[in-house]
Amino acid sequence: MKKNKQLVWFLLLAMTIIAGLVSGCNKFLDRKPLTATLNDLNQGAVEAQSLNLYTTLRTYAGFSLLPWLDFHSIRDDDAQKGSSQSDGAEINAEFENFNYSKDDWAPNTYWNDHYTMINLANNELHDADSLKVTDAASLRNVGEAAFFRAYSYFELVKTYGDVPKLTQKIVNASDGIKPKSPAADIYALIDSDLAIASKYLPINSSVYGAGYDGRLTSGAANTLWAQTYLFRSNWAKVVTLCNQVINSGQYSLATRFVDIWKDGTNGAGKNGPESIFEMQATDGANAASNSKQDNGTDWGTCQQVRQGGAPNVWNLGWGWNTPTDVLVNAWDDTDPRKAATILYSGQSDDPANGGFGATLPNYDANEANGGIARKYWNKKLYIGNDPAMRAYTGYINGSGAARWINHRILRYADVILMLAEASNELGDGATAEAMVEKIRARARGGNNAVLPHISFSSQSQMRTAIKNERRFEFAMEGYRFYDLVRWGDAVSVLGSLGYTNRCRFYPIPQKAIDLSGGVLKQNPEW
Repeated sequence: MKKNKQLVWFLLLAMTIIAGLVSGCNKFLDRKPLTATLNDLNQGAVEAQSLNLYTTLRTYAGFSLLPWLDFHSIRDDDAQKGSSQSDGAEINAEFENFNYSKDDWAPNTYWNDHYTMINLANNELHDADSLKVTDAASLRNVGEAAFFRAYSYFELVKTYGDVPKLTQKIVNASDGIKPKSPAADIYALIDSDLAIASKYLPINSSVYGAGYDGRLTSGAANTLWAQTYLFRSNWAKVVTLCNQVINSGQYSLATRFVDIWKDGTNGAGKNGPESIFEMQATDGANAASNSKQDNGTDWGTCQQVRQGGAPNVWNLGWGWNTPTDVLVNAWDDTDPRKAATILYSGQSDDPANGGFGATLPNYDANEANGGIARKYWNKKLYIGNDPAMRAYTGYINGSGAARWINHRILRYADVILMLAEASNELGDGATAEAMVEKIRARARGGNNAVLPHISFSSQSQMRTAIKNERRFEFAMEGYRFYDLVRWGDAVSVLGSLGYTNRCRFYPIPQKAIDLSGGVLKQNPEW
């Protein structure tokens, strides 16, 4: 309720500003208001625009729904589309078997949504510049816009390679028609934006005030920045940025791996000590029948267990992004993270590892009687599907269930493993060993009979250990495909599924090319 009131307040505030712009003199945008408003309220001059960026992240499918899963998770060997065999059948060919499409809803949405975010960020940066802002709150807004623009461009350059670089406010439609810029130029823009974000964003989100959990921090900017350098193999920059995040003292690994994913009535996992940046989702009492209480997202819904047939009590969501036999068979059963990541049809949900004391419906290979042919489900999302929360919100099953689950976009474990990888590549085996041990020590949970310490013996040996650690630590979270590509392992790991080297980049949507009048050119290998 507090967030809803704040949203109304911000909308009223924005309307007041707009009214002033309409009635004021032409040079109003070049100076601050003569009467105190925004600064007195500890809000930036473009606060409403910043809040809209978070809303876009939460509600646009290209950031937190099926298209995001298609590009990030379903293309790897450890995840598959899931759901029924007929639901989204085209995704099997496009993303599981690498028959990429130049014109389909998922890739078109992914492209469009990221450029929508870039456009919104450009508008905010333009308006902030017009206002000549210098106060801390407004500069935080600038940092937020710069972060989201960098985040969007990083997603695009990883996915497509060279892409159009748009940095100005679009006044005429023709302003948005640009040829592709080299990936190096896109990365230069990302570096510039994240330098701004790192400078202006606060070290802790508490500075935004009560009710703003999850707003961006300098730690988020530096973590994202480290990721971009990881993809460029600039190991020294990765080490520097990861150490900045670590030395900030703002983050730590969650005590138990399973606790990261708890989004139920106690909210234990949301914005926990390991959280660096999460997409926020909240639902209040009776949210299913009261839209004012629903500030949720279908990020959780789209990955919940899906089973048909009577009595239909397991129709918790859409059932996308499910584990494969490859992941299950490759993963040692003694690793406690496995029990917190993979849910098995026909078995207990394992209350000791995030379950709720229920037994799942049996695997139905033929999908007879309304069943779904999936052996496994993504337990990281299931853990947040607290039955008490479902009762509280009124979202019992089907579309809408688990709308309160946050998307963990950046977490501290990645900082630790990025530092391990970069240190190893720089010849610092001791640091690499120590960082890997941090992750394994948390995973083993005090049981020294599992996940033994890995001592450094060679750079090659430690490189393999780090790759395995990333695979299992981040299973089903959307890291692996891009990791395989940047390691140069994608052909050997995914080749049997249809992957070839040209599949490292997706073709640019044909509709975007057509709308540009041919100014935008297709990727050369497509």
